Amino acid sequence: MRLTSKGRYAVMAMADLAANGGGARAVPLQEVAQRQDISLSYLEQLFARLRRAGLVSGVRGPGGGYRLSRPASAILASDIISAVNEPIKATRCRDGSLKSCQGKAGRCIAHDLWDELGRQISVFLSGVTLEDVVERRVLGRAHPPHGDTACYAAE
Repeated sequence: MRLTSKGRYAVMAMADLAANGGGARAVPLQEVAQRQDISLSYLEQLFARLRRAGLVSGVRGPGGGYRLSRPASAILASDIISAVNEPIKATRCRDGSLKSCQGKAGRCIAHDLWDELGRQISVFLSGVTLEDVVERRVLGRAHPPHGDTACYAAE
């Protein structure tokens, strides 16, 4: 599964907005584009979707830009990704289709594994707020099963 640039950039831009203005100050997209090294025209497209989803509000005129429409603690990473129409899915199968990702009847042998992975990603992103991202409180949330820390050892 791969999260495309739409979802990644939307979260980055919203975190920048939260860190550099929050709900208090409108932040021009040009500033966000420069700090995050994202195309301004791409950000404008993303913020149109974020505004329609009610996550940001626009301020016109001098000192204009965007601000969060609610506190960063009340905006979930999953809300942002959903707002830009980014599916969180680890399978290649089409929803509702009886064909597998390979175009054959039935599901591939590992379908349930990838389907559950997509669900786990959704659960994780639904438990992370924009404030968590800005305050860097995300690392360490995934705990290995049964206390197995071998794959989490420091390099």
